[in-house]
Amino acid sequence: MGYLGAVCEKSGYDVKVIDCQGERLNLQGFRRKLANTDTDVIGITSATLTYKSALKIAEISKEVFPECTVVLGGCHATFWDINALNECLSLDIIVRKEGEITFLEILEKLKNKESFSEVKGITFRKKDKIIRNEDRPYIENLDDLPFPAHHLLNLNSYIKMGKLIIPLMTSRGCVYWCDFCTAVRMFGRKYRMRSPKNVVDEMEYFHKKYGTDQFTFYDDAFTVDPKRVEEICNEIERRNMEVKWDCETRVDMVNKPLLEKMKKAGCIAIWFGVESGSQMIIDRMQKKIKIEQTRKAFKLTHEVGLMTVASVIFGFPGETEETVWETVNFVKSLDPSDVGFYIATPYPGTPLYETVKEKGWLRTEDFEKYDTATPVFETPFLSIERLKEIRLKAYQQFYLRPKYVIKMFRVEDVYGMYAVRT
Repeated sequence: MGYLGAVCEKSGYDVKVIDCQGERLNLQGFRRKLANTDTDVIGITSATLTYKSALKIAEISKEVFPECTVVLGGCHATFWDINALNECLSLDIIVRKEGEITFLEILEKLKNKESFSEVKGITFRKKDKIIRNEDRPYIENLDDLPFPAHHLLNLNSYIKMGKLIIPLMTSRGCVYWCDFCTAVRMFGRKYRMRSPKNVVDEMEYFHKKYGTDQFTFYDDAFTVDPKRVEEICNEIERRNMEVKWDCETRVDMVNKPLLEKMKKAGCIAIWFGVESGSQMIIDRMQKKIKIEQTRKAFKLTHEVGLMTVASVIFGFPGETEETVWETVNFVKSLDPSDVGFYIATPYPGTPLYETVKEKGWLRTEDFEKYDTATPVFETPFLSIERLKEIRLKAYQQFYLRPKYVIKMFRVEDVYGMYAVRT
């Protein structure tokens, strides 16, 4: 939303953001806030979990402003575009994949009262037909984008544990193709990167404007290009910026010199995609990592003095009770600073969704249950109820270890970051 707001403002449009989640607005609160605006176009973004809420917001938007154009974007809408338009008559246009250029083009077409037929990257309603235009090519030079318009948000809503932690995206896309991931299918199988100077310019801008001294990099794999990460670190040091930050990456994309460089430049924690302690499950996920690479990455990161968070997926097809406990014991042996035990969730657009749908394992398409904590499909190898029980026990076993309890009193920053990311 910050990027969309920024590109619209840069092109001379009057923009207002209603941040329902940040401001804790219910549907009635949204209606009241919307009624106090004057608008021609309403853009909504949603993930799978918030899709049903997005449809309700679209309906309210049409009730308040019957003549407005309602646009929906985000990863879920990208892969559910025709379904969304069929399910909600209040929606006029779906923006697929990256939205910055596409949304601006929609605004231009509306302003000039022109057809949407040539706008790439949209699916739209034309009388009683639904038309799906061809995909738009990805934005190649991400430095061309303005910094997100955080001034349009109530940033007090984002203070966690007494800190304002600004999220940064320094790249889009991924060089891997994991079966559970929508991000690579949303942003492409090519790693597009902002320049180190552009990244640190953004950090410095928000550091000076809001006094922010902590950032979280939201890249799916921050260290794909180690040389660029080193240059970012050098740029932070060169400017004498006293900042802290965390990132997410793969276990096969770190080494000790890089980790040492990152720590020196303010990195305090790394989120690693551990996914499983069973090599068989990892291979089925198409994750392309080895158990020993995970063990080595955690060992090196701890030696350097950085905190670690292990991101784990339970219940992927082929998972058994035995492989789940293999994973739990493996994670405990890694001794991360924190852990996220997530349930495999078949998001539309992923091979995982196609697999469980084809095999008849999907138990619900109520997307409000797609929260990575609730099992929504069941395989012959592991029941839904047993998976829930094991996940609860896994958390209990991890957090009630004496070793972890002692460590908890020594760690501060990781919990604030955990609250932001989750």
